[in-house]
Amino acid sequence: MERKDHWENVYQTKQLSEVSWFEPIPETSLNIIKEFGLSTDAAIIDIGGGDSLLADHLLALGYTNISVLDISSAAIERAKLRLGPKAILIKWIISDMLLYNERKNLMSGMTGRLFIS
Repeated sequence: MERKDHWENVYQTKQLSEVSWFEPIPETSLNIIKEFGLSTDAAIIDIGGGDSLLADHLLALGYTNISVLDISSAAIERAKLRLGPKAILIKWIISDMLLYNERKNLMSGMTGRLFIS
């Protein structure tokens, strides 16, 4: 099974709370972001974030420059549905991070502002 097929299957057959990495509050990631003291307009990307709740919490904290990259379109769509109208405030990227051709652009000038949950 290809990597993308695997992750599509996971998100099509399991609820968010059924996956081992589910966190209702992604405390570790939120604490790291807080420790950096980033401004609310700092560029933050959640690589492999898919249906994670990190973006929800960042929006609630007032962050405005959030991207989520995930290989699974099913995961991204679930997150968009959960966020409702707030989903337009996130830049959604469906791609394998290992193949994403704009990876250099994402990281350019983002030292200390790249977070992986």
